[in-house]
Amino acid sequence: MTDVSTGDFLYDGQRLVYDVYGEGRDTVVLLPGLLLSRKMQDPLARALAERGRRVISLDLLGHGESDRPSDMWRYSMTLFGEQVVALLDHLEIRRAVVGGTSLGANVTLETAMLAPGRIQGLIVEMPVLDNALVACALAFTPMLVGFTFGAPLTRLVNQVARRIPRGLHNMWDVGLDWASQDPAPSAAVLQGLFFGRTAPPRSERRTIKAPALVIGHSRDPVHPFSDSDMLVRELPNGRLVEASSIFELRLTPERLTGEIADFVDDCWNPKPKGQNHGARGAGTSHARRGPQRLRHDDG
Repeated sequence: MTDVSTGDFLYDGQRLVYDVYGEGRDTVVLLPGLLLSRKMQDPLARALAERGRRVISLDLLGHGESDRPSDMWRYSMTLFGEQVVALLDHLEIRRAVVGGTSLGANVTLETAMLAPGRIQGLIVEMPVLDNALVACALAFTPMLVGFTFGAPLTRLVNQVARRIPRGLHNMWDVGLDWASQDPAPSAAVLQGLFFGRTAPPRSERRTIKAPALVIGHSRDPVHPFSDSDMLVRELPNGRLVEASSIFELRLTPERLTGEIADFVDDCWNPKPKGQNHGARGAGTSHARRGPQRLRHDDG
């Protein structure tokens, strides 16, 4: 059983909360998706800790148990990246593998731009880049309107969600936690992100030299596979893994967890060139110009 402890620290006067899994020498930092708590990464964090890594799971400002101010100016991708660097400083971590999902993926890229010397490797799952902007606007504008103008109804939903028992499944608990949040800070997070940059631009992404594992999902317009494919072509040391769906890492995680764990091992103990890992299960791997792509074929 992996030991888990919870800590906190102050960033710009605001309290940020994190969990620590395991006691390994080498550190991995995991970040959740938009408006989701650090609990989202609990299964992966435990799996990596069991492989001998120390894993830190962080609630960014406005998420989970961290403070949730209602000032939109407190929320941006760059500020989120600064919070990750502040976490490393607080825990006196010189270098870490940093990874995240969706919002957390973009924050991972921001962190790599802010502090490249602190990055041992990147895990980028479901990045939201150029090809996702229209779908994101269609998906999140109604949510922003609901949080802003439908606050009384949303607060009623919050009260009901808080009373529903947890423990059925990790993602069930994460969803209930999301539904239990006060809408005003959530609206501020969305507003801050809408008026800021979504991710480092292409010219900056091309300068990220750290090893990167990019995980893309098929049939997901908010996180189109084309963004993951584009990103791995831009990164000098990127490798692409195609998930069968957005649910694979949440419901049937063994293959992707294995890929991530092997990638983390390679970040800390690089193998000689030519000794790359192949895809698991029914997937096939093939080389192309630039980074390696590992594709999982359904069926």
